[in-house]
Amino acid sequence: MAKQPTWHVKFYGTRGSTPVCERGFQKFGGNTTCIYLDYMLNDRNKSIAIIDAGTGIRKLGKEIGNGRIPGVENIFLLFTHFHWDHIQGLPFFDPAYKDGQKIKVFSPHHQMKKKELKSIFEVQMQREYFPVQLEDMGANFDFITQRKRVSEIVGERSIDFSYRLNNHPGGAYSFKFMANGKQVVICTDLEHGESIDEEVVEFCEEADLLIHDAQYTDEELVMHRGWGHSSYSQVIEVAKLANVKQLAFTHHDPDHDDDFLTKMEIECQEKFPNCFMARDGMEKFV
Repeated sequence: MAKQPTWHVKFYGTRGSTPVCERGFQKFGGNTTCIYLDYMLNDRNKSIAIIDAGTGIRKLGKEIGNGRIPGVENIFLLFTHFHWDHIQGLPFFDPAYKDGQKIKVFSPHHQMKKKELKSIFEVQMQREYFPVQLEDMGANFDFITQRKRVSEIVGERSIDFSYRLNNHPGGAYSFKFMANGKQVVICTDLEHGESIDEEVVEFCEEADLLIHDAQYTDEELVMHRGWGHSSYSQVIEVAKLANVKQLAFTHHDPDHDDDFLTKMEIECQEKFPNCFMARDGMEKFV
């Protein structure tokens, strides 16, 4: 009998910088960053984790509301950082308008007070920008900036949750989730510099699924130093050095259309066979 998977991962937004909705961008999708993570061995008081609230979170909210993702009691919304493409979908997240829905919002920015974290989203939704203010949405928001016990962050004591600070303008965090011997690592909005960051390799070591920012080709990266992103070849090198089992490229550049990403996927698979370009709507079981 096959062993039940530990993690259910679904990509709801895989585009970086800005959403795109044009002919030629439908295969991989145009929604900005949002990743759904479900610990499948938890069958009571269902808790789910959502990494970032780009425009992809809108569809995720619809699927929670219509029962396609059933029994959700607790939502843990983890932010890698607060650049626009990672927060712009929150005002369109249906569960946030459900009275009594529990939503824990977490950021590892330890120097930030709970009130400061909350104010980021209050400002985003102030009346000059949006007709509904945060305090009127309906859900019960709990804002967390300090490292509390794991059960408060990801909803399950048996999960080992960790993070590290990336090289990115303004800072961004990578997340690692480990349970039942299986680990999923999410490294988005990360720039390695002139050489591969050895601490990133260590953080990703033996990952069953590594989801890594790959916005540029090597040629494009030269022109975008300091922008906070990685190239395809850098990510492949990380995956090889870290002995990663499966690799997903994400945070696709808004100028990279379906033809381009299809071509790059083929080229990358020649160098690291078990890799793929993440697509909006794609699911993986680990």
